[in-house]
Amino acid sequence: MAKKMTIETEDGASKFELMLNPSSFNHGYGIKYDDKKKKPLGTAASELKFAGYDNETLDFTTVIDGTGVVKTTQPIDVNQQISAFKKVAYNYVGDKHEPNVVHLSWGTLYFICRLTSFKVEYVLFKPDGTPLRAKLSLTFSGYMTNKEEALKSKRSSPDLTHIIEFKAGDTLPLLCHKVYQDGSYYMAVAKANNLACFRQIKPGTRLIFPPLI
Repeated sequence: MAKKMTIETEDGASKFELMLNPSSFNHGYGIKYDDKKKKPLGTAASELKFAGYDNETLDFTTVIDGTGVVKTTQPIDVNQQISAFKKVAYNYVGDKHEPNVVHLSWGTLYFICRLTSFKVEYVLFKPDGTPLRAKLSLTFSGYMTNKEEALKSKRSSPDLTHIIEFKAGDTLPLLCHKVYQDGSYYMAVAKANNLACFRQIKPGTRLIFPPLI
């Protein structure tokens, strides 16, 4: 398990490790309903029809300290730390034409997401105005591919759900190929089972393979 909260790009090429873990975080869930059908005045309230799930959200506050009080192997310059974070989660990536999708991990938390907002509050300075400490308020929105959305929407159908015990020599892409005839579902299945790393599954682990349709 990660001792420090880590924000890493999907390809693993870049990552940002928080200097100080948040003292708390909010993990939000939402359900969408369709109530567009109009009813005559004076009648009972319209029936809400399930229309899908909102993206999960995660928000928290962390501190970047440049005074040297916090022991770290990272550069302690506050502006450098903020730039490093922006490179991973905020900056526009030319060949992708968008900012990165990131994987956020800490302890048992594993969240695939995009940064939707962040605010920097500078709270301590050198006499010349150089920042020595800053608070970062971060908000992330969960990211799912179409395949992951298909798995999530049918996760609760027990008559079609496969439960397979992982054995020595198995790989998650191979099991996905056996179940779905498509090994590319491995990341969606890993997320459905809350696996932090699909390459480090212990033999004997029981995995849920939700139905696609």
